Amino acid sequence: MSRAHDLVSRLTQQILLGTYAPGDRLPSENTLVRDHAISRTVVREALSKLQASGLVETRHGIGTFVIERQAQSGLRVAPESAASVRDLLELRLGLEGQAAALAALRRDERQLAQMRQALDDYQDLAAAGDSCIEADRRFHLLIAEATGNLYFGEMMAHLGKALIPRNRIAQAERAGARLARHAYLANLEHEAILNAIRRQDPDAARAAMCLHLSNSRDRLVPD
Repeated sequence: MSRAHDLVSRLTQQILLGTYAPGDRLPSENTLVRDHAISRTVVREALSKLQASGLVETRHGIGTFVIERQAQSGLRVAPESAASVRDLLELRLGLEGQAAALAALRRDERQLAQMRQALDDYQDLAAAGDSCIEADRRFHLLIAEATGNLYFGEMMAHLGKALIPRNRIAQAERAGARLARHAYLANLEHEAILNAIRRQDPDAARAAMCLHLSNSRDRLVPD
């Protein structure tokens, strides 16, 4: 992987994760050169690729800014229903199983720390009875980032809020569901995924992710 591609991938994932929101200015060329130990030529190549992808715009003499992403055609998320949740989870089984395996091979210590923080936040929110959906989504997006392949992040970001199934099941369809219990079980599965990624065991990471998504499907969309 070229150094420019590596920087493009990292900045793209940070934009998709919301670290840099629309309107935010990216770090200066000098900062990127220093922080990533790369040449100014590499930085300029990476910023040029980000601009070509429609994620940023460069304002002469001011800096490079994240721009609002245009609505995309293509994949359409179905109306909220148990059936659509089942279908999305089946899609995610293939996508995220492979993402977890690649993340186990390619993750770095920074990414592991961010995943750990996401799960700590999840646990704190769940214990307080608050929504842990965003922490859950952040954990899955961080795994996509750790693949080093920006298309995983693009696909996950395109799913948006549909990424977390309990956010999409209509209230009438989940009435009486023990969502707190579901959150507890899901986080045990998250821990297994993170442990496999930490051990750099791709087969275990894939298996843990597939088990998590299969269990999520069974918990939220019972037969």
